Amino acid sequence: MIKHIIFDAMGVVFTVGDDTNDLLVPYILEKKPNVAKERILSLYHEASLGNISPKSLWQGVGFSEAEIPSIEREYLETRPTLDPEFIACVKKLKDKYRIALLSNDIAEWSQYLRAFHQIDQYFDYAFISSNMRVRKPDKKIYIDALKQMDAKPRECIFIDDYPERLKSAAELGIIPILFNRENRQYNGIQVDSFRQLLRIL
Repeated sequence: MIKHIIFDAMGVVFTVGDDTNDLLVPYILEKKPNVAKERILSLYHEASLGNISPKSLWQGVGFSEAEIPSIEREYLETRPTLDPEFIACVKKLKDKYRIALLSNDIAEWSQYLRAFHQIDQYFDYAFISSNMRVRKPDKKIYIDALKQMDAKPRECIFIDDYPERLKSAAELGIIPILFNRENRQYNGIQVDSFRQLLRIL
């Protein structure tokens, strides 16, 4: 019996899947054009594992301590876009399931986005890689999330936009669904909208 629905954030709840390359890197390069893309990616990766703070990330690409609060706020409020169908979908699912978020992200950024878009109330759990100190598709992040939810794998559906992350979850017994905005090759269950997701759950 399914008891838990676990959503990825970027590419599912929010429309852009590769937020690092498609949102963060262009945003920083608009303001700091001499920063190497590889440096941005490396700093974000370390921050998303909890090894450095978001403040250290911004400082690492050249922003002063005084600039960081407004820069960070502008980025988070103007770049990631919430899928307009998500709230209607999750409201219906909340009647039947426990709802979790499982995201490779910086915890402070994830928390800010959930508050800014007024969606935090819909999640019973939020598992963010910088808090978990591990990123998908490493199986440890799924195992730790299952323990914290006190859930069996077969009781959970995991919705992500990357097949390799779903593969790791499925190998543990979690039921995978691909949110396929990018027309990726995938042989399992897949949807391309929250309306379609509601029809199959």
